[in-house]
Amino acid sequence: MEFLPEEIDAYSERFTQAESSLLAELNRFTNSKVLMPRMLAGHLQGRVLSMLSHMIRPKKVVEIGTYTGYSALCWVEGLASGGVVETIEVNDELEDKIRSFFDRSEYKDQIKLHIGHALEVLNTIEGPIDLVYIDADKENYAAYYDAVFDRVSPGGYIIADNVLWSGKVTDPVEKMDMETKALFDYSSKIHSDDRVQNVLFPIRDGLLIARKS
Repeated sequence: MEFLPEEIDAYSERFTQAESSLLAELNRFTNSKVLMPRMLAGHLQGRVLSMLSHMIRPKKVVEIGTYTGYSALCWVEGLASGGVVETIEVNDELEDKIRSFFDRSEYKDQIKLHIGHALEVLNTIEGPIDLVYIDADKENYAAYYDAVFDRVSPGGYIIADNVLWSGKVTDPVEKMDMETKALFDYSSKIHSDDRVQNVLFPIRDGLLIARKS
């Protein structure tokens, strides 16, 4: 997921607001103690998520894929008054550590962690939803989009991470593996959906933002 020269990436972080001490600690913990730490949003992308949250001021964010909780802690920073982030994680082995970091946040009362399979948990979350963040198993991105769409408010957002997939989405379609093809199909689906505006930002591993009309 290294799309920019290392010095440009470092320069970008230099002139980006610093992550909080809690996020920095979570960043270090994830990179030293958890499998596949590259799944972490990290400093630059985390500040992008926080900035988007401050711009949109969502009342309800639904996050599909908590991992260690870094991105949820970024989304919660910009919520409207009384807002909530409902975040879903399938790996119950991470639950205690996720909760330990959430409990230390000043926003702990605005984060609700669900442990379970996302499509099942999504059925229990009521609308309206102002922002959905998809960052889970790639084969189900389209299913998650369809599952939440009707509950997303007009003017609301569905944002998907990893849509560039380390550049593999630019390979010939016939050579794509299953995850790459699922992401390519997801981007194609959103691009052809006239119910949304869409833009793909090449930030880190790619953020595809869809705004519901």
